[in-house]
Amino acid sequence: MATPALNPRDEYESRKAARAREEARLLGRTRSIATARAVVFAAALVVVGAIAISKVDASFWWLALLLLGVFAVLVFVHASAHRQLERASLATLFYERGLQRLSGKWSSFSSTGERFMSDTHPFADDLDVLGKASLFQLIDNTQTKTGEARLAALLLTRETDFPRAARARQDAVRELASRLDLREEMAVLGGVLGSEKADPSAAIGWASKGEPLGASGFVILLARLAPIAALALFLMGRREMIHPWAWTTPVILGMVLTALHPRAQTALSLVGQAQRSFAGFTHMIELCERAGFTSDALVALETRLRQSGAQASEEMKRLERIVGFIDARQNEVFRLFIAPLFWWDLNCAIALEGWRTRVAPSVAGWFDAMYEMEALASLASFAFENPSCVFPDLSDEPVFEAKGLGHPLIGAESRVANDVTRLARGAGFVVTGSNMSGKSTFLRTLGLNAVLANAGAPVVATAMRIGSLDIVTSMRVRDSLDEGVSRFYAELRRLKTVVESARKPPNGSASFFLLDEILHGTNTRERVIGASAILRELIACGAMGAVSTHDLALGELEKETSGALRNVHFEEQVVGEKMTFDYRLRQGVVTSSNALRLMKIVGIDVIE
Repeated sequence: MATPALNPRDEYESRKAARAREEARLLGRTRSIATARAVVFAAALVVVGAIAISKVDASFWWLALLLLGVFAVLVFVHASAHRQLERASLATLFYERGLQRLSGKWSSFSSTGERFMSDTHPFADDLDVLGKASLFQLIDNTQTKTGEARLAALLLTRETDFPRAARARQDAVRELASRLDLREEMAVLGGVLGSEKADPSAAIGWASKGEPLGASGFVILLARLAPIAALALFLMGRREMIHPWAWTTPVILGMVLTALHPRAQTALSLVGQAQRSFAGFTHMIELCERAGFTSDALVALETRLRQSGAQASEEMKRLERIVGFIDARQNEVFRLFIAPLFWWDLNCAIALEGWRTRVAPSVAGWFDAMYEMEALASLASFAFENPSCVFPDLSDEPVFEAKGLGHPLIGAESRVANDVTRLARGAGFVVTGSNMSGKSTFLRTLGLNAVLANAGAPVVATAMRIGSLDIVTSMRVRDSLDEGVSRFYAELRRLKTVVESARKPPNGSASFFLLDEILHGTNTRERVIGASAILRELIACGAMGAVSTHDLALGELEKETSGALRNVHFEEQVVGEKMTFDYRLRQGVVTSSNALRLMKIVGIDVIE
């Protein structure tokens, strides 16, 4: 079970209230500090003005300086309090979003994953994995663009190392689901980076693949010794042991060598941008380092953060120190008079190159580990918020069976669960039923839970067993005016993809087909003939899945395939003039229809 010991709603409400109280306290504190800062500054101006326009004791200068010093301290304290207030606000938002998900109000979230949509993907659009009111929108809690992409990849890509990798992710998700404090802190640290999801990819590219400085060992040694030589020559000149201006020789040499290394100036200008892009990630990476994980997948991520020989956060702090030295050049006096004496630019460029050389093979891995952690934390939030869900039993063989299987995007209060008897290679369901009875929802229920299982997340069921499945669908087929393609022809192209997937499934996997209202764009006779041929082909290839249809004649396939294709159905219930649906899956072919009744309900008179 994915159930932590905590009740998600109660825990979220309690923590949200506590963070909101802290936020209110800090807001009052920052306002008080801002008021005190303004009063102290005004007092300092009054004192300075009094000194300027009247004869006052010289001690008033000391009072003015004291007030200005207090003002400077208050500026620092105010900035610190504001950072604490921002963190408290982000923590409150973290729990507010969790409560919105629990209340079914998550479809307003801005992260929909639409940028990952592809017309050629085998199931993403049909199963509502991406887009508005999608599985991605429900689950996503990442803070970076690449973390978002990693989560999308987990939901969209069939696991080639199934079930080993999926089991490892299950263990990681279980552990993270119980680490609510850690997930909160990760969300807060990510939120501090900005209102938009951060993207450090350019900085990572600079750190891992930037153009080398190209300074020789001799130049590096010279850069380190020259400042000492200049100081020694200066002291010797003061004692008239040598020419008093001899010390300028190493200074001028340094200026010439720096000019001969234009890459040094390029590196110094780029590093400021890179470090600003890295800013904030140091703390997120440090959080991952000190978490003390126990599951194999998370321990492996921690290991990747030490690939350079030192912890990633320590290396990031070293970069911050180098950048601090580089930023000293912004002072004109320092840049013109002190920096040349110490070969400042060249020494900073050399230090920066040393850092890049040391971490270049590892920096991409650091962030990759952080992205993976973000994606797993999103799945863990889903697990925590849905304690009735279970982690499925992952099989080495292609199989699908479940008890109490429900649709992940339908709230628990409205969701109707059904048992799904065992599907294996060469087996499937022919789903018949009335309009609006739940056939399409049932197909998406099968597909979305398979997607969750593949990602290592819990599924909406009381029990489930699943193997390696290659999901392919033909459900939400659209025509294309740009390509001059009709809806029927578009469906044929989609069905061709489904059949090809069944003929050549990935190693160790089986094609898992989900077909909604197959071939309904043609006449009944040809539709039945064509659909029967496609379904026989899929079963013969060892595929498995389900097809929905209004053609009751397809129910004959159960006999023709010796039970490989089994008939199941949904139906409506009619009491007087009122029609309702219970969305319960039943065995056999449906015996009722409701099209004419629905036409009358909407006001279209039909003469029977």
